[in-house]
Amino acid sequence: MNTPPDYHGPQILAAWRRHHTKPVNVNKEFKDQLSPLDRLAASITDKVGTMGFFFMIFVWTILWCGYNIIATEIPGFHLHPFDPFPAFVAYLLISNVIQILLMPLIMVGQSVQGKHSELRAENDFEINQKAEHEVEAILYQLQFQQQLIMELIEAQNLSIEEVLKKVTDHVGPPPSVHNEEVGPSKS
Repeated sequence: MNTPPDYHGPQILAAWRRHHTKPVNVNKEFKDQLSPLDRLAASITDKVGTMGFFFMIFVWTILWCGYNIIATEIPGFHLHPFDPFPAFVAYLLISNVIQILLMPLIMVGQSVQGKHSELRAENDFEINQKAEHEVEAILYQLQFQQQLIMELIEAQNLSIEEVLKKVTDHVGPPPSVHNEEVGPSKS
């Protein structure tokens, strides 16, 4: 087959294959690079930021305060308060120590999660750029093929209307294209 020197079809595919790189799993790479302390901080941040942790603290507070209020205010139960009402000194001390320890740990965990989010966003951007270049190459190929077909039709002395009618009869009408914005329907 004789191809004209300005035919660019196979070169585009070959160039794409030469420069195409497989996508990288940034989630796996990021986790592999974390130090054990960063993993611990991220894990604790994940656990503390759940409703389960909230309910655990809520139940602990109700039980601690409830027992000590009942033990202090109702001597007939013969319970001995270990943190007498109304001060709850031990409860406040333990709560403050937990807060002091969790605050910087959560900040470290959030920093680790932020770095992970940035890596994912950069990876998404790179993939979108690659997809855009590939779409441009496909559009070029379609335009090239369309022009080639038009040249062949003219070389065969056929009318474009006849060819379009035959193609439409064979494959059906083209899909309707709307110029509306993409989004949820307004019904």
